[in-house]
Amino acid sequence: MSEKKNTEKKPVKESKNVSKALLKPSKLYSSPKFPYHNRELSWLDFNSRVLEEAFEKENPVLERVKFLAITASNLDEFFMVRVAGVMDRMHSKPKEIDASGMTPEKQFEKLTEKIHEFARKQYSCLHRSILPALKKQKLEFLTIKELSKAQKQEVDEYFEKFIFPVLTPLAVDTSRPFPLLANKSLNIAVRLSKDGDNIFAVVQVPSILPRYFEVSSDNGRKFVLLENIIIDKLSELFELYEIQACCPFRITRDSDLDIDEEADDLLEEIERSIKKRKRGDPVRLEIIAKCDESLKDFLVDMLGVNSKEVYEVPGPIDLTFFSKFGGLDGLDNLRFQPIVPVNPPADFFGYEDMFEAIREKDRMVHHPYESFDSVIKFVNQAANDKDVLAIKQTLYRVSGNSPIIAALIKAAENGKQVTVLVELKARFDEENNIGWAKKLEKAGCHVIYGLAGLKTHCKIVLVVRREADGIRRYLHMGTGNYNDITARFYTDIGMFTCNEEFGMDASSLFNVITGYSTPPVYNKMKVAPTGLRSFFEEMIKKETANAKAGLPSGIIAKVNSLVDPVIIKLLYEASQAGVKITLIVRGICCLVPGIEGISENIEIRSIVGQLLEHSRIFIFENGGDKKIYMGSADWMQRNLDKRVELVFPIEDPELIERSFGIIDTMLNDTVNTRIQNSDTTYVLVDRRGKKPHNCQREFADMAKKALTSKRSIIQEEHQFIPLTKEHLKEIQDK
Repeated sequence: MSEKKNTEKKPVKESKNVSKALLKPSKLYSSPKFPYHNRELSWLDFNSRVLEEAFEKENPVLERVKFLAITASNLDEFFMVRVAGVMDRMHSKPKEIDASGMTPEKQFEKLTEKIHEFARKQYSCLHRSILPALKKQKLEFLTIKELSKAQKQEVDEYFEKFIFPVLTPLAVDTSRPFPLLANKSLNIAVRLSKDGDNIFAVVQVPSILPRYFEVSSDNGRKFVLLENIIIDKLSELFELYEIQACCPFRITRDSDLDIDEEADDLLEEIERSIKKRKRGDPVRLEIIAKCDESLKDFLVDMLGVNSKEVYEVPGPIDLTFFSKFGGLDGLDNLRFQPIVPVNPPADFFGYEDMFEAIREKDRMVHHPYESFDSVIKFVNQAANDKDVLAIKQTLYRVSGNSPIIAALIKAAENGKQVTVLVELKARFDEENNIGWAKKLEKAGCHVIYGLAGLKTHCKIVLVVRREADGIRRYLHMGTGNYNDITARFYTDIGMFTCNEEFGMDASSLFNVITGYSTPPVYNKMKVAPTGLRSFFEEMIKKETANAKAGLPSGIIAKVNSLVDPVIIKLLYEASQAGVKITLIVRGICCLVPGIEGISENIEIRSIVGQLLEHSRIFIFENGGDKKIYMGSADWMQRNLDKRVELVFPIEDPELIERSFGIIDTMLNDTVNTRIQNSDTTYVLVDRRGKKPHNCQREFADMAKKALTSKRSIIQEEHQFIPLTKEHLKEIQDK
């Protein structure tokens, strides 16, 4: 047993030593003397842009339902991490000033005000826009009173067979304390009376059952919410009491992990923290509007929340269930036309051997327009190729039934040396990643459980292969996770190469991550936390200098978030020097554009559409010799200083041209794009006089056309053409 324990700890000890070499002290940021929009408020602006898509009548109604569910899911996580963090700082560092100049108390005040208003908009969207639109399509939620006799009988039978057996009413009195309710669970508070005394109880709405039950109907499809069925049957749960009032409610808990990264066993420490997450302090109480005052007071008292943390909504509580509702069978006409990935991508058409294709030239895939299967095939071929000696890979988020993991396990079983860094600290994927780490280790893979003090967020696979002319290294580097599920609706870009300089860099990177190597000077790659910040800062400063010298200058960057104060300050300075800057920022943006004398040369765009924009792309004019980079890092302190991130140049002439085309297509979008004003509000791009351009649909069309073109070229090359008299005459004449 002791031998096994030491074996399990070894990777963690290595990672600690490595991280000390990797981790350098971050710069200290004081409140900047330039415009800086509060990070948390900016995130709420992003969620509002998603909510606008739920309001958008041009969107199919079931897609609008999904957008509404996304805003609810986003808000849940925001409370569990960001709002919880602000509340924690209110108590531990009440006078601390953030980069926008706000104390925690001021942030909390602004946040609660804005979130309450946002919640009102969510339910306005539901009741005034979406539900009427669903009703027009003969999709309707019924109350118990609206059910016909036959429908009521169906509901009663469903309750008796499926709901009643799993319900557990919990009384609350002097001998039975208020139960520890699971984070985000939906519950019903009940006020009972017997002999004139008030008694309280809680009934949890079972999450194991579907949130809605479909009843038969001759006119469309009708549904009843699970909590309404339970409320109707409360008398059967409390037969000895008189039911005075009931109220559905839901609590959201602080779920940010408190991890001691100096613990002897990081895996055990994270498992302990995950259990603790489930009983974190409440940070939000959602209750039905016009709830019985006694029940409301009871819940507030039992949960220890204050009035600002209580959100009274018209219901139903927890709109995330609409995500599944949006996927109802047989209603494809009420959804977006699906974007079906082309397979194979045009760059790999005609090649069965991935290694042969990559030896010829660098290859690029654009997901989800081009299938993620190309990445899976690359790892699968490496796992089964007798000449492959080793596979090394980083994993941040993977799917529940990951083909990538299966391929790595197969590779280990085939005798390959397989090294995998599984990031255990990937928020809300910790349990999933722990399970995969254990399976990989059991299969014989060498597993690193992340690095102490850092998250490993870079996306890279290194395959070492023995060939006739020696050892060759093949790489895949990307902007997104090795997750075959999210690759269907996250937009990401990956590059395959066997360029020797890239290969040397990859080997050096893995040696740093898995061993005791000192961070090297890389040939091509830019790696955080040792060199990525300085790279971006130098490139922005160079554009500023070029503008002042009258040389061509300009910056285009596409990121998920722009938060880092130093980067923002340098962008302001570049703007003041005359550098034209266009930023495509999907989510949080703390930079404020369009301010005269400060940021009038900066334009901020946000693309929110059918797919989630996830790729990171950076273009620098570089005095006329444009440079383009892609990678895993956003412009945030955590990405530049507290994570292992990878940004790589695009150097193949064809891929450079394609990459510029990708950016141009995004900048021409008139359907999904919003422009940020100098007051931090966002407006849809002006469509007047412009042809509608939906970049996501256009990328899908481009992928299909590229594959069709490649297919026709290859068919022509292999086509046998019979000689005719005319052909013979032409030959004779020549």
